[in-house]
Amino acid sequence: MRTLISTAFISLDGVVEAPGGEPGYRNSGWTFKDIEFLPEAFDIKGREQKEATAVLMGRTSYEAFSPVWPDMAEFADYKVMPKYVVSTTLTEDDLVPNWGETTILRSLDEIAALKNTEGGPIIVHGSAALNRSLSDAGLIDRYHLLVFPLLLGAGKRLFSTTDKDAQKLKLVEHEAFANGLQKNVFDVVR
Repeated sequence: MRTLISTAFISLDGVVEAPGGEPGYRNSGWTFKDIEFLPEAFDIKGREQKEATAVLMGRTSYEAFSPVWPDMAEFADYKVMPKYVVSTTLTEDDLVPNWGETTILRSLDEIAALKNTEGGPIIVHGSAALNRSLSDAGLIDRYHLLVFPLLLGAGKRLFSTTDKDAQKLKLVEHEAFANGLQKNVFDVVR
């Protein structure tokens, strides 16, 4: 079974919306405003590209990343690995031609089936709604969280508000940085 890893830039109050400057959100670009850039705080992002063997994302994140990431040197490793987009509305004609193999998945059952294939870790980027659905379905195995020392209030959240039994996490890696960022890596305890 493959490991499904959710990776996110997240505010202390759980917001994941528009960290890189995506339009339409009041606090858009919050990951680089008034926070000193320390390369070592972002080392986990490079490690994720080396360890992942596939990328999973929702339609909205695909539509944000696909025009930009294929030509960015920072994301070169993602260009060559298989990508899976979860959407009930995208068609093959909506996929960009310059970003390698991309498969459209239509349901959580198809994601569960993908996890049951041979291969290495699958990384989930962006995709707030997808992350909540994956978590509620018990499909996420690990969280890579880069926590920013901000309270953003309103915004899309990483975690579901569904009334459910407690889900235990095990902290397997952590580090605090001089700029206030915290890296927290949690395994989901089953």
